[in-house]
Amino acid sequence: MALISLLRIARRQIMLPALKVALVVGTLLNLVNQGENPISGQPINFLQVLLNFFVPICVSSYSAVRNEMRRCEE
Repeated sequence: MALISLLRIARRQIMLPALKVALVVGTLLNLVNQGENPISGQPINFLQVLLNFFVPICVSSYSAVRNEMRRCEE
């Protein structure tokens, strides 16, 4: 229950930075993982593109929520 309340309060403070991190990290991951595909004429794996952005959002937001939960416990 406390987690739900915390998420309502901190939604903007958590998700906006998480989206910024995902934009930077996801772009770099896509360049590293599939950078040669457009140049060599290979098809782009769009599932991998989505995952390269989704995973950093999950990691960043989880870390922020966990940090806030620890801060509330003190």
